[in-house]
Amino acid sequence: MAAGQSRPQPRPARARAALGPLAWLIGALLSGCAGPAVKPPTAASPVPEAASGLTAKPGWATRRFAVAAANPLATEAGDRILRAGGSALDAAVAVQMVLALVEPQSSGLGGGAFLLHWDGQQVQAWDGRETAPAGADERLLLGPDGRPLPLPQAVASGRAVGVPGAVRMLEAAHRQHGRLPWATLFEPAIALAEQGFPVSARLHTMLQAADHLRRDARAARFFFLPDGQPLPIDHRLRNPALAQVLRSIARQGSSALHDGPVAADIVARVQGHATLPGRMTAADLAAYQPVRREPLCTDWQTSYRICGMPPPSSGHLTVMQILGLVDHASVAAPALQDGIPSAAWLHTYTEAARLAYADRNQYIADPDFTAPPGGDWRSLLGADYLRQRAGLIGPTSMTSARPGTPAVVRVAYGTSAESPEHGTSHLSIVDADGRAVAMTTTIEAAWGSGLLSDGGSGLPGGFLLNNQLTDFSPEPADAQGRPIANRVQAGKRPRSSMSPTLVFDRRDGRLLMSLGSPGGATIIHFVAKTLIGSFDWGLDAQRAIDLPNFGSLNGPTLLERGRFPASTVDALRARGHTVLEVDLPSGLQAIQRTPTGWFGGADPRREGVVMGD
Repeated sequence: MAAGQSRPQPRPARARAALGPLAWLIGALLSGCAGPAVKPPTAASPVPEAASGLTAKPGWATRRFAVAAANPLATEAGDRILRAGGSALDAAVAVQMVLALVEPQSSGLGGGAFLLHWDGQQVQAWDGRETAPAGADERLLLGPDGRPLPLPQAVASGRAVGVPGAVRMLEAAHRQHGRLPWATLFEPAIALAEQGFPVSARLHTMLQAADHLRRDARAARFFFLPDGQPLPIDHRLRNPALAQVLRSIARQGSSALHDGPVAADIVARVQGHATLPGRMTAADLAAYQPVRREPLCTDWQTSYRICGMPPPSSGHLTVMQILGLVDHASVAAPALQDGIPSAAWLHTYTEAARLAYADRNQYIADPDFTAPPGGDWRSLLGADYLRQRAGLIGPTSMTSARPGTPAVVRVAYGTSAESPEHGTSHLSIVDADGRAVAMTTTIEAAWGSGLLSDGGSGLPGGFLLNNQLTDFSPEPADAQGRPIANRVQAGKRPRSSMSPTLVFDRRDGRLLMSLGSPGGATIIHFVAKTLIGSFDWGLDAQRAIDLPNFGSLNGPTLLERGRFPASTVDALRARGHTVLEVDLPSGLQAIQRTPTGWFGGADPRREGVVMGD
């Protein structure tokens, strides 16, 4: 905790209105606390999902269980499942299926996910990341001239679509940890898809910037009016094609998606792209298997143990590198000034981030294809190595860091450029028995590849296919001919920054928090900020989420637009930082333990709410 600060107690819950959190959210928007008008993303933003202003969130205290998700209708579905006696994993399935309907720009049946599960005794890490099809090779994202395809062209193509894994991963986890029947978990999403739901301000905003979605005839008919305008706010959107696919999965399990007519339609959409057809086949879909990996759990400071996903996620390793480097590089000045991070602290943090992202881009990739330094990913978190790297942090900015050498490296990898990561969603759940889920789910860019599959039904609507393969480095080697760890290879899973996280008390093993966020490569900073705010600065989960966002991807220093005073910007520039003030619309969800139960926080930058009992 920063010097001179007292640890605040979580604020009491506000009574839910009779209509639940959706009524509260609408009331907040109408009462004038919604912040500035929604606006599409700007080219300068590293998080190209649209910013939609700030909506004050109270934080929610519960006694027995809690659900935090990115849309009130999805939160309500999870709450319904928990009240029916379902487990945290049951609720996660229900939440994901509703998100596929109400937040189609971020996640769904056509994407992938990483899930951490705590059963009260052990943490499991479930990898439902998409894979490159068997026909993919290192030139997949290169044009005829051997140069990388322009990113917008690569994204909006069949070539970018990876074999989806979220549904099959959830099914495998449900076999171990589900309580309610699989089919029951689909009922909220099916009902909403058939009856329709009101288009939210955020969904409307995202449609305004969805140019590549307009180029797909099915998607254009479904998401836009005949005059080309996006569906208006409060338009009741029904999705009969998705309802039919959900019914099939509820009856048959994931085989309804990975085999049969739905799989055939996915393949037809990918291979039938007019300009850049993809290489996915029915055999790729049928063969997909999720992977249960060993979670990475790292001690932090004297009291905490933080668990996260191993590679192909770079999230946990990079978050913990940053936290360790900041701890080794002491900051004499106060960390907070007037309730926001000080310039001196931000200098140290962003320098640590440059060092961590340099290592991330050099070493981290799918572990089935890439060996970790010294044979163990934990070499990147060794105390001596972090101490040595922290010694590189000086009084002025290094501008851009070079990767270190944490251990003996058997292959000399080339350094890759930052691969863009875009649209994502996160949910955190704790059930009445203390079991917990942290799951981050994605179709990659906002609206994924822009290809809409109706499952072969011919009905309006459906689900969007991912563009996850653009998370690979488009170039297979660097200028010296050294292979890039995150290059495209058949069957490989692209590196990700998704960072679902569970925090435990090192002394007694109690779960203290479940958290995570969307936000592409900046997810790492959003999660690190919330951990530091909650456990180092003594803020409750909501106030830690509310803090302004910041970071660096080993380039300019990024500060959330309009959240820092000019004196902070000037002080950083005086230290040699190139400062960009940009939109950084995180979507953090967090649930923390309190003396009386749980306290949930949802990001004021998006639509999420928390429910529970």
